[in-house]
Amino acid sequence: YKWWILMVMYAIFVLSGQSVGTMLGRLYFNNGGNSKWMATLVQVVGFPILLPLLQWAKHKTQFSGSVIIMAGVYISLGIFLAIDCMLYTLGLEYLPLTTYTLLCASQLGFNAVFSYFLNGQKLTPYIINSVFLLTISSVLLVFQIQKGDDSVAATKDKYVLGFVSTVIASAGYALVLSLTQLSFQRVIKSENLRAVVDMSIYQSLVATAVIVVGFFGSGEWRKISGEMKGYRSGKVSYVMNLFWTAVSWQVFNLGCIGLVFKVSSLFSNVISMVGLPVGPVLAVLFLKDKFSGLKGVSMALAMWGLASYMYQHYLNDLEEMKAKKKSKSDDDE
Repeated sequence: YKWWILMVMYAIFVLSGQSVGTMLGRLYFNNGGNSKWMATLVQVVGFPILLPLLQWAKHKTQFSGSVIIMAGVYISLGIFLAIDCMLYTLGLEYLPLTTYTLLCASQLGFNAVFSYFLNGQKLTPYIINSVFLLTISSVLLVFQIQKGDDSVAATKDKYVLGFVSTVIASAGYALVLSLTQLSFQRVIKSENLRAVVDMSIYQSLVATAVIVVGFFGSGEWRKISGEMKGYRSGKVSYVMNLFWTAVSWQVFNLGCIGLVFKVSSLFSNVISMVGLPVGPVLAVLFLKDKFSGLKGVSMALAMWGLASYMYQHYLNDLEEMKAKKKSKSDDDE
């Protein structure tokens, strides 16, 4: 029962954090925000809200090897995360939310490949079909340039930059998830909530440090005061947007790492993709994004790919149940 409760909790964290964080990120740019470093920073800077969980999760994280090895794991994953967040920011700024969300579906395909090489994941025909469909659904969107879309004013060059950045970011985050799973398999020995919280906090801490250096090094910090004053919804709305965006992404990060820890990086990605239709629907309803026929075809292919992967999990569960029954009957004999 505890395992299932944790699975449901982590899944809710992933779905809610991802949907809210993406929507608020798009609203930031729609309402006059234009600081790429600030939009990137809020994706990782909310980690202090997880600190109270350290007191609740009393068991300390144990790991094989030295402290230097463990620190190297946290630092490497944190740097990867910082770069990935910047790429996601470029995609979110230059693409309509519907296009951006659908492109993120390619993450599952990349994760399947990385999981095969790094985590020993089997690539069955259904998973390969899923990867193929999700890739095609993403490629279709490169032909979709929405001129006159109120939700994003992007030239062709910026659209292409946003498209490429989002695809690379999806591949990068898939790699981060696979490396996180590899870290749990090879380095981290603990099987408790504290290991998940530690990974979330230290990853985000390192990523925050990297992004803060870029934020001040680029000189964008000087423009924040003027950006706040010129924000269409007002200063309070500006602060609230950044605050809740930071909270949302930390909730997502905790849930994502939790699913990686308890099951696998690929399963974590599947749960993330379950929320795929939420972003486009909310964007059409609240951000006035246009939902074209090409996007509809792309979403249908993405959902087909997701269904194919979920069916493979269903077959795996049936096979596991049969193996357990056979083992039990052999023991009874």
